[in-house]
Amino acid sequence: MDQIAVNGGARLAGEVRVAGAKNSALKLMAAALLAPGRSVITNVPRITDIAIMAEVLVRLGCTVDFIDPDGSSPVREVVIDVPEKLGTEADYDLVRRLRASIAVLGPLLARCGYVRVAHPGGDAIGSRGLDMHVAGLARMGADITGEHGFVIASAAGGLRGATIWLDFPSVGATENLLMAAVLAKGVTEIDNAAREPEIVDICAMLTAMGARIEGAGTSTLRIEGVAELRPVVHAAIGDRIVAGTWAYGAAMTRGDVTVRGIDPGFLEIALDKLVTAGCAVEKSQDSFRVRMDVRPTSVDIVTLPYPGFATDLLPMAIGLAAVSDGASLITENIFDGRFMFVNEMARLGAEIKTDGHHAVVRGRERLSGAPVRATDIRAGAGLVIAGLCADGVTEVGHVHHIDRGYPNFVADLRALGVAVHRSEAPDELAY
Repeated sequence: MDQIAVNGGARLAGEVRVAGAKNSALKLMAAALLAPGRSVITNVPRITDIAIMAEVLVRLGCTVDFIDPDGSSPVREVVIDVPEKLGTEADYDLVRRLRASIAVLGPLLARCGYVRVAHPGGDAIGSRGLDMHVAGLARMGADITGEHGFVIASAAGGLRGATIWLDFPSVGATENLLMAAVLAKGVTEIDNAAREPEIVDICAMLTAMGARIEGAGTSTLRIEGVAELRPVVHAAIGDRIVAGTWAYGAAMTRGDVTVRGIDPGFLEIALDKLVTAGCAVEKSQDSFRVRMDVRPTSVDIVTLPYPGFATDLLPMAIGLAAVSDGASLITENIFDGRFMFVNEMARLGAEIKTDGHHAVVRGRERLSGAPVRATDIRAGAGLVIAGLCADGVTEVGHVHHIDRGYPNFVADLRALGVAVHRSEAPDELAY
């Protein structure tokens, strides 16, 4: 277990470029399964989760190669050679480490007519069932059962188009149903679909592969199935969550950060909250700048499906509230376990009281450095940033979580002026 130690009092200042979106690149890799041949995905972040997804594809019979511009680059290309005959089972030992691997369910069912995928794992941020995945695929003609921890789906006669209404605009369910529908017979309509930029990115890749999709970016997707798809070269969009982390870090540390490689429109509400807190925000086509000269003013934040405030930015929102002038009400509407890291923030001196899916945070001028541990990807990054606002040294353990979503995190911190050190954690932090 490694730890990251930061000295408090640092002010983030400078430029940082974000890599491709983790939540896009992983699903683009799954989408490559839909077309035999050689697909190439560029702007892929150098993170642990990508390596796990690559191994999932290898065990399904694909050849996966990485092309690195250089050994230190946060991005690389992934070359996926998909065979005519794919394997149909995604094993538990990998799927438990990466929830996104459930995204192979739809493509494999569409291509092979049968799939056996272990129930997924991933971050411990609350219950995220597969009910909507299963119900949607069943409406498309799949016979789905479960045994020994696996989801087993078959569609011997092929999937057929259907009208599907999602009870909630689930990103994962939308992705699986979308990728299954592109090879189904007839027309599939997904109502109350997720609208995230990563969904639009998948639609763009599938369209380039020959899929017929209407309504990308809206709550209704209409997919006309085709007989086959072709491999493509596609670049993943920039990571809005990593970009948002740096934006909120600039606000918390009264810094001045320019973030490049991202469409600021992906973060419209998150950046607007920073303006309300007192930041100066400048936007351009593929970058934005956040400048903060005074202590932030408290703001209330509610997480919602896109285009609402992203749940993945909630740790940063709580960090901002913890050092703001006044009290903030933070409401989490997506994951019931997202507040699990609050106890770690309290160890840094943050004054937080939770009640169900609400948290009241009373801001303090300064936090206090302490040993803490990351409980998930975003909480880990949020704790490191919060440590910059604390007196003394903050040591964040279990930073393997951060490695799953932030390429070159320590290098980026140093480039922004932070005194930061990564090392093997002593035994007392490996809890």
